Amino acid sequence: MAEFLTGMKRTCCCGELRAENIGEEVVVCGWTQRQRDLGQLVFIDLRDRTGIVQLAFDDKTEKAVFDKAASVRSEYVLGARGIVRERSSKNKEIPTGDIEIEVTELRILSESETTPFEIIDNCPTAELTRLKYRYLDLRRPELQKNLIFRHKVAKVTRDFFDENGFIELETPMLIKSTPEGARDFLVPSRIHKGSFYALPQSPQMYKQLCMVAGFDRYMQIARCFRDEDLRADRQPEFTQIDLEMSFVDMEDILDLGERYIKRLFKDVMDIDIPTPFPRYTYNEVMERFGSDKPDTRFGMEITDLSDEVRSSEFAVFKNALAGGGSVRGITAKGAVKTYTRKEIDKLTEYVRGLGAKGLAWIRLTDDGISSSFAKFMTEEEMSAILRKAGAEKGDVVLIIADTDTNLVLSALGAVRVECAKKLDIIGTGYNFLWVVKFPFFEYDKESGEWIAMHHPFTSPTDECMDKLDGDKGEVYAKAYDMVLNGTELSSGSIRITNPELQKKMFSMLGLSDEEAYTKFGFLMDAFKYGAPPHGGMGIGLDRLVMQMLGAPTLRDVVLFPKVQNASEPMTNAPADVDPQQLTDLGIAVIEQE
Repeated sequence: MAEFLTGMKRTCCCGELRAENIGEEVVVCGWTQRQRDLGQLVFIDLRDRTGIVQLAFDDKTEKAVFDKAASVRSEYVLGARGIVRERSSKNKEIPTGDIEIEVTELRILSESETTPFEIIDNCPTAELTRLKYRYLDLRRPELQKNLIFRHKVAKVTRDFFDENGFIELETPMLIKSTPEGARDFLVPSRIHKGSFYALPQSPQMYKQLCMVAGFDRYMQIARCFRDEDLRADRQPEFTQIDLEMSFVDMEDILDLGERYIKRLFKDVMDIDIPTPFPRYTYNEVMERFGSDKPDTRFGMEITDLSDEVRSSEFAVFKNALAGGGSVRGITAKGAVKTYTRKEIDKLTEYVRGLGAKGLAWIRLTDDGISSSFAKFMTEEEMSAILRKAGAEKGDVVLIIADTDTNLVLSALGAVRVECAKKLDIIGTGYNFLWVVKFPFFEYDKESGEWIAMHHPFTSPTDECMDKLDGDKGEVYAKAYDMVLNGTELSSGSIRITNPELQKKMFSMLGLSDEEAYTKFGFLMDAFKYGAPPHGGMGIGLDRLVMQMLGAPTLRDVVLFPKVQNASEPMTNAPADVDPQQLTDLGIAVIEQE
């Protein structure tokens, strides 16, 4: 039977006590990390979210209290009153290691069954089991520290934007479904049978309406939802630091983003982030790194080898260039021992999984040049490749050729990161950068249509205004992404507010006036009534915290995360519902074979 805390209120937390508290009477409460019964001595490590303190029971302890301590097991919830004293055997591994509490009163507030796994950091138990008992997994100090850290990030965020004149506004969670680049989560309406709300992929249109409404500077730590396949840095529901500003240009927004990051890292981690961040155009990062979110903590940049192999008789290179594509490569310095023929074969299969046809290679060993295509090359051609690639003895050159240069670049970008991980050459620190001047349109091979790379409310750049009736591939946007260590943290743009220009961009995206109005009519109407020039961005809070902590997955910084198949093992969501609920909604579930 649990003992209540009447007359025994907590005076401090377990991890707060230090040597200066010696002699004080305190009351602490928490969970039993472990109990050690040494016969004449009993020690209990008591844990709460601030840390661990040792409770001591010895021959001076009242017998009833001593016997109760001897009955305590792991994860029992206790309240203890006692005097802080110096420990005879100090523990330098914990902040409270110089002291212990000589307990005079002990209450067992709640007993615990044996837990499915030990509540310790670096727990070896399979993650799926820990997620099933997430409330126990969250007792681990490692995860508690992560989520407390996240709280501090949110606190500094609100303080920063408040000090810079932003107003925190809450946008709706039940909204109209509009195309935003990913699948919506739909919510059926009971009142309007056959109609659906959507959960917001972002507050994009509502925050623009806040600008039309005259709020000038909006921010929100917003919940967003996208029905997408999961990965290490993606969950179906996520949190975004969302902001929008009126009467600004791109420079104002980038400056604000840099000042926010600088303040955040200094206040939360006491780290000085250098500003301004380096800026790269979209075309530049694709050419150099094969990614629009490059990790610049290591080199191994992409080299264009097309001119060096243009006269080659090697069919792979020859056909790629004849088809309007290119031949490009990366040089893995000192990698010849790591990338044996067997390892290169594995890498080749990886490349094929990315859509490339294969991987050509050169290994510069002590015995000379070993290559998958040397017999098709002249000595001069091979030397030209090595010169352009900057390759020396001990290096490995990895080459991809295709008629689709975009495929070549993206595949090499993935290979670049894969090699860096295997070679363990990724540096430490926080490398921020901006990617700017994104293409407005991107070609969707599946549909055969041009779609908006960001969203249709992004403004084209000023110099592209006279190109809107020409090649869509030459139209660029006033769009920008903040990238940290190979992860996209934010995406934003200057918005279109001119109704005629907006109508033009919808037309270029293949939307008729009627279709555009059906989907976005409320926003188009609003722009008729004096819309200020405005722009903004959304910063992924989950990803930001994950990167700051160096956590391997978002699940380590999210309270109750979903797993790969978008289910939650603890509650078994999603789940069947009562048939009456479906009847009330006018919905029938059809079994598909």
